[in-house]
Amino acid sequence: MNKSDVCFLPAHTMLDLVRQRKISATELLDCHMDQIVKVNSKINAIVTLDEEQARVTASNIDQRIMRKAPLGLLEGLPVAHKDLTVTKGIRTTFGSPLFEDFIPDHDALIVERLRQSGAVTVGKTNTPEFGAGSQTFNKVFGVTRNPYDLEKTCGGSSGGAAAALASGLVPLADGSDLGGSLRNPASFCNVVGLRPSTGLVPIWPNPSAWFPLSVLGPMARTVADVSLMLSAIAGPDRRCPLSMTENPNIFQQGLERDFGGVRVAWSKTLGGLPVDDEVLSVIEVAVHQLENTGCIIEEVDPDLAEADEVFHVLRAWHMESALGELLTAHPDQFKDTLVWNIEQGKTLTGPDVARAERLRTTMFERLDRFMGTYEFIICPVTQVLPFNVDLPYVSEINGNTLSNYLDWMKSCFRISATGHPALSVPAGFSSSGLPVGLQIVGRFRDDFGVLQFGHAFEQLSEFWKTRPKI
Repeated sequence: MNKSDVCFLPAHTMLDLVRQRKISATELLDCHMDQIVKVNSKINAIVTLDEEQARVTASNIDQRIMRKAPLGLLEGLPVAHKDLTVTKGIRTTFGSPLFEDFIPDHDALIVERLRQSGAVTVGKTNTPEFGAGSQTFNKVFGVTRNPYDLEKTCGGSSGGAAAALASGLVPLADGSDLGGSLRNPASFCNVVGLRPSTGLVPIWPNPSAWFPLSVLGPMARTVADVSLMLSAIAGPDRRCPLSMTENPNIFQQGLERDFGGVRVAWSKTLGGLPVDDEVLSVIEVAVHQLENTGCIIEEVDPDLAEADEVFHVLRAWHMESALGELLTAHPDQFKDTLVWNIEQGKTLTGPDVARAERLRTTMFERLDRFMGTYEFIICPVTQVLPFNVDLPYVSEINGNTLSNYLDWMKSCFRISATGHPALSVPAGFSSSGLPVGLQIVGRFRDDFGVLQFGHAFEQLSEFWKTRPKI
């Protein structure tokens, strides 16, 4: 097995090799550093590299293994952090020229937990400016390209993470998701991304600790590896009022399960959204494959009539809250779509936000009744295939003109508005070889069930094994 082959092994397998001393943590890091040297300049996924400290960490792990010391959940596995996530001593730019040289003096909680689990931080992955938009480009580092077609986007906002995983630069990466930022790039890059239930992965630091729509989560090449990573980053924290108290050890368990007789709702367009024909054709094949698990698939749409208003209002409110003062101080340092979103927030009234919260409650209760019948909803992750890397966002689908930079991602953000866990898992490829993901939505807080169903589909298809030609 050559070094590149090692980089495409599942994280579980890498972990076993390190623990069995068939490969050292330093050798595993060497394999990934070689892959970064060979590939990263073509895709621009990892934008800040911390090789020196990574080698120190890997060497310390090898010494612990030699001493037969207790090992962490992710001991020796290379990991990269999204450039929205603060990392002590490692540049964190948020994709903005305003923070081009910012070096934090502390780690975010998710970084802290990954370090404590024995993961080896190699650097930071690219993201759009302040994570706004599902296309990864910014003025600091430029654009990140799709490993399956360098002329196409990798998606976003966790686009650098998805591209790095798809290219074998790291086996695990973290990301965030407000409107689809863990699921969209996973779909575009043939990897797995989980939007967990609110509070499963606590967020700190967080200036809006009670805001329910933005979450952190894991990305990897397989569902089992996502579950492994989740076991290290989930669990309560006193500084995070929405954090769930459930024991994260459940995610270390096997994902095998009998789905015979389980009722699943198949929603082609999630309530009439325009969806590219090639996306639908790939997913329809995946739906037929899922029937081999023994589940009962029925074509039916959940009623998410309030989702668009809820999402747009709460997102705009959040954008203004997080970035409004910074925009006032630096009006020329923001991209136009972000300015628009922040200004939308400034026009909101108290009754506007109150109405959005009432509608969200109504929608949640209705969906809860729907999912009393159907344990899962399956639907497209994205409404389009990966598009040209020079296009900032999609403005038209199947002849339908879209009104803003967010509306091409309704298939993701309608789910965000409900608070339910959702997984993007590789579902196949278009006629031109572009990846397409299947979105699996589960019952409220049943993240483990979503992973089990995703794993069952993955065993049938194994699309994750298809490497990019790069």
